[in-house]
Amino acid sequence: MKNSLIILNPAARSEKAARLHDRLREVCTGASIRETTMPGDAERVARAAVEEGYTAIIAAGGDGTVNEVVNGIVSAGSPETVLGILPVGTMNVFAVELGIPLNSLEKAWEVIRSGSVRRLDLPLCKTPEFTRCFVQLAGAGLDAEVVRRTTRESKKALGPLSYLLSLAQIAGQKPSPITLRSDDGKERVGSFVLLGNGRFYGGPFKMFRKGSPIDGLLDVLVFRNQSPWDLLRYMHAILVGQQEELSDVEYFQTGEISLSSEGIVPFELDGEMSGYLPVNFSVKSVALPVFAPLIA
Repeated sequence: MKNSLIILNPAARSEKAARLHDRLREVCTGASIRETTMPGDAERVARAAVEEGYTAIIAAGGDGTVNEVVNGIVSAGSPETVLGILPVGTMNVFAVELGIPLNSLEKAWEVIRSGSVRRLDLPLCKTPEFTRCFVQLAGAGLDAEVVRRTTRESKKALGPLSYLLSLAQIAGQKPSPITLRSDDGKERVGSFVLLGNGRFYGGPFKMFRKGSPIDGLLDVLVFRNQSPWDLLRYMHAILVGQQEELSDVEYFQTGEISLSSEGIVPFELDGEMSGYLPVNFSVKSVALPVFAPLIA
């Protein structure tokens, strides 16, 4: 494809990364390729690519790479630049949400080459220090602490298992309560919070029953407790799709929500540690054009 740039997060300077680069050149004919070397590179490269006139920017990596590319496009002020996704990272939840093939580079490239574009909602995260976008999910409290403690080296070596090991280390800690204020004025309190711009969280789990990336709403799950026993209950309920039936879990949708805490509570965006509360989340409706199947 002409006027398209692939931003590749090779994850490591290795023979495997070199092979992936070669495969991209072989399959993705007509597109330029640039590699990242450190966190934040994908955002900087995407911003520069917009300024250079690229009309399609393709993230080859996981959800973190997609997040950086989207923030680069948005910060460059180019709402019509189309995002493409080649899901070759550790976690590819956004690709799952959109129905982009995970195990075939050729099929994922065909989605882009076909030119099928969907316009999706773009969630915004605002703190006193910065404003950033995310595409699929965010969390405050437990899951953000897990992300904060999981090193890049551990993710490379163990994949998704690395997050479970971090969870085991912090499961017994007492959390600082999180106060939520939604756009209807209602106030809630929980131990940890998950937010979604679609159905999926953490891979194949349909965490948000009503979730959609085109409804102009954020999906919110509030978990009120966090003892080891509570976490086991929650995990079992999630595995069987019954988390909303638990009396100490609340699910709702909102166009805007603020989170605060008297303690030091982290939050994550698309699986990457991003900052600490307080934070405000909102949604910009159908503001992100993405190459994706029309029906996922």
